[in-house]
Amino acid sequence: MSYETIDVRPVTKRIGAEIFGVDLTRPLGNQTYAEIRTALLEHQVVFFRDQPIDHEAHRTFGRAFGPLAIHSAVAGIEGYPEIVQIHADATSKYIAGDNWHSDLSCDPAPPMGSILYMHTMPRDGGDTLFSSMYAAYDALSEPMKRFLEPLTAVHDANPVYKAIFPDIDKTYECNTHPVVRTHPETGRKLLFVNSSYTTKINELSKAESDAVLRCLYDHVKDPNFQVRFRWQPHSIAFWDNRCTQHFAVWDYFPETRSGYRVTVAGDKPF
Repeated sequence: MSYETIDVRPVTKRIGAEIFGVDLTRPLGNQTYAEIRTALLEHQVVFFRDQPIDHEAHRTFGRAFGPLAIHSAVAGIEGYPEIVQIHADATSKYIAGDNWHSDLSCDPAPPMGSILYMHTMPRDGGDTLFSSMYAAYDALSEPMKRFLEPLTAVHDANPVYKAIFPDIDKTYECNTHPVVRTHPETGRKLLFVNSSYTTKINELSKAESDAVLRCLYDHVKDPNFQVRFRWQPHSIAFWDNRCTQHFAVWDYFPETRSGYRVTVAGDKPF
């Protein structure tokens, strides 16, 4: 792929690229935004270094790729309902994202993408792993692909957030999506189940569903599908939530890891 306004350097052959030559603290031109989107579609997750953005710049960058979504379970920060804080320190009892997941796949229209800015990082650790669901699907045998393609699965946020917020009287999103999804922009097929939100496959018995989901959850962990991002202060990761899963490694306790995330609205999977 040829780019005129940005420098794109792949990290692995299957997933991930670093982008250089842009200053995200200021609005960019339409061509640059278009080229970043092209890089995202090609590499599924893109990374930026040395970008000390404020909330306004963060929101402006996110809106260049579509309307911003309000998190269906966690409140945004004061004055910026679209921005969610991602923070862990010595007082944390849990962290966001320390298992394989696709952000808010429980929503009726799960997010198109997420843009995470980290301003404070521990001295060591705190990496994020990303796994390509294109690669996971492509690696399946043809009989397994044919078996999975007509199936649908329930994505339920209630087990996730009721465990975190047991005293809050609230019902969270629960929706059904295809097990094999078609990406709306690339047209590629991919696996769309994850161990955080997916609770059952509708067309199978409980025993069958549990066995198939367990197999798929183990499958997406294959390191051949993955890229690992080592954060530095003022780094940004922008991932295509439709075709990736990610895992935030909590190996830095009791040090602090802190930043903010915006979410770009998506569409109903098909």
